[in-house]
Amino acid sequence: MRHGNKNNNLSRTASHRKALLMNLGCQLITFKRITTTLAKAKALRTYIEPLITKTKHTDTKEQIMHNHRIVFSYLNDKAAVKELFTVVAPKIASRPGGYTRIIKLGTRTGDNAEVAMIELVDFNEIYGNSIVKAAAAEPAKKTRRSGGAKKKAADTSSVDEAVEVKGEESSEDKATPEA
Repeated sequence: MRHGNKNNNLSRTASHRKALLMNLGCQLITFKRITTTLAKAKALRTYIEPLITKTKHTDTKEQIMHNHRIVFSYLNDKAAVKELFTVVAPKIASRPGGYTRIIKLGTRTGDNAEVAMIELVDFNEIYGNSIVKAAAAEPAKKTRRSGGAKKKAADTSSVDEAVEVKGEESSEDKATPEA
């Protein structure tokens, strides 16, 4: 029984599923965008995103080598691991998560399977490169609320000051015509 088991087995044995996800992951890293079935794309997302996150946690040389070895154990492709750490990692450094995007493409003609395209988000030329460049310049937010209250207080105080300034100008304007 599969009570509480959230992995999609994709109708494969464990070794076949591991090989499938390994190959799909290498292809995604190499080509930045692949087309596959929707179920495989969703399974690949849960497989590849933790590996991409491993490329960001590189503080010391030992940690870098350790993460290389861990990612290589999942992908078994030196070229894909090198591409991941040299090309992909610098682009996703400022992104806090969500490195892949799945776009549904409809159904396949032969077997009516749902087809989807999975791609690395920062490597899409269509969806706003200017946004990606601006995001790369500023560091990623660690939490959703960091500094939110301070910004809100600053915004309301600047609005209050603007209202006071407008009020003073209007009273001065009234004083000048009377004199």
